[in-house]
Amino acid sequence: MSELKYKLLALDMDGTLLNDNHEITQETAKWIQIAIRRGVHVCLSTGRAVFHAMPYAVQLGLETPMVTVNGSEVWKAPHDLHMRHLMDPALIRKMQEIGEKYNSWYWAYSVEELFNRDRWTDNIEGLEWLKFGFNTEVDEVRHQIMMELQQMGGLQMTNSSPVNIEINPGGVSKASGVAEVCKLLGIEMSEVVAVGDSLNDLAVIEAVGLGVAMGNAQEQVKEAADLIVASNNEDGIVEVIRDHILKGE
Repeated sequence: MSELKYKLLALDMDGTLLNDNHEITQETAKWIQIAIRRGVHVCLSTGRAVFHAMPYAVQLGLETPMVTVNGSEVWKAPHDLHMRHLMDPALIRKMQEIGEKYNSWYWAYSVEELFNRDRWTDNIEGLEWLKFGFNTEVDEVRHQIMMELQQMGGLQMTNSSPVNIEINPGGVSKASGVAEVCKLLGIEMSEVVAVGDSLNDLAVIEAVGLGVAMGNAQEQVKEAADLIVASNNEDGIVEVIRDHILKGE
């Protein structure tokens, strides 16, 4: 068996690894195990916090590095933190005020838990913050929020669905997270396959050797990708592993 061209598979979770029932199908799980046995590192690369990603890492038996909260955290292995980028609590307070101003749903991940508009905290300055998000179906409201965020500066703005905005510290993305994973593993970004469906996957899809968009991906992601596969409900990940990573094995 020849040495594989691609040594790391970085997988977004929602809309990519998981189907619309938030499940990993048996077929996808089977092919991930085949890839691991062939020596491919499989890395979850998600906007979720580690406590919302860990059950799936456990299900797949992953002991590899993980990128969580869109790159705000990089883990050497499950439960073994490598690095963490925090947001200034003053920015969190400002974004919460913007959410209230526009009557938008909002949420935020602290290191410990997930807060949202219905369950907020009076102790913003006393917590360590990783990410803030807005969700609104109204395009004009979303645009106005984006304009205010851009004026604040120093923020990395993406989305994980067409109706939300996700905010990380400036310069922090899944691309920066996966680059850190590459350093840990001693491999190059050109040896990585990254798969995703949303704007928070765009930077890493553009930065790696093979950038893959799911069939259900947002149009901008499809345009940037080297390859488009089947949707998250049609085992698109199987296609990536079988036909592109292990091709000819």
